[in-house]
Amino acid sequence: MRKSLTAVALCLSIAGLAAPAHAQLTGTLQKIKDSGAITIGHRESSVPFSYLDANQKPIGYAMDLCGKVVDAIKAELKMSSLQVNYQAVTSQNRIPLMQNGTIDLECGSTTNSVARQQQVGFSVAYFITSVRMAVRKDSGVKDIGDLNGKPVVTTTGTTSDQLIKQNEKGKTIDVRNIYGKDHADSFLMVESARAAAFVMDDILLAGLIASSKTPANFEIVGPSLRDEPYAVMMRKDDAPLKAMVDKTLTGLMKSGEAEKLYAKWFMNPIPPRNVNLNFPMSPAVKAAFQNPTDKGVE
Repeated sequence: MRKSLTAVALCLSIAGLAAPAHAQLTGTLQKIKDSGAITIGHRESSVPFSYLDANQKPIGYAMDLCGKVVDAIKAELKMSSLQVNYQAVTSQNRIPLMQNGTIDLECGSTTNSVARQQQVGFSVAYFITSVRMAVRKDSGVKDIGDLNGKPVVTTTGTTSDQLIKQNEKGKTIDVRNIYGKDHADSFLMVESARAAAFVMDDILLAGLIASSKTPANFEIVGPSLRDEPYAVMMRKDDAPLKAMVDKTLTGLMKSGEAEKLYAKWFMNPIPPRNVNLNFPMSPAVKAAFQNPTDKGVE
């Protein structure tokens, strides 16, 4: 009887030692472990972050970074055969699909904002987009002060005048706001010299310039009117997963691997049309790599 009690006590002791390690696996990591799969939310046309190639496969800078995160999760959970599923998301449904468990990570061009942090969680930023100006090189516009009295276009739903006025150099100038029905229409106004500048996210402007008939005729100029951080989105208050994502991304930034991935997608021809965005890393992105942060924009 005594031997049996001793054996039971030993078993309980071993179980007790194992319990804390098991208890650490919670939230999304537990979901992944139990299901044997992880679902990545991606965009279909957020070039070069997350979009579909000629074979309808999701690719891009953000997808490459998230691929490294998936590798880290596989290693941590000891799941070499982890199934990776992909789910297309839009601006409208990406947060609901994260909240209801349809996707586990969202890898696209989602801005980390203070308002969104009330609904979902974010990693450290892997890109900083800056609102700047695209102009014709022969326009004579190099800075905000050069816009005084000239027509400035932005896409319907945004207000370039407000952003310009918020800048110190813009407080003493007046511009005439005109609006394009979409980004292509706005760029056409600059292309045809109906507008002196198009104010929008710099990476979007770079894509429009690279895809135009005469890329050499345009340039992006002026200071940043607003910076917005792009980050991997995940469920709110999932500390174990966030720690793993942040550790992976920070490691890539510190090792120089993230810079190589940046060059791959922003400084070289990319599929499916082999267009080169020719978009050097900005001071804001360099700063984000040197001092990773998950701070959201107001």
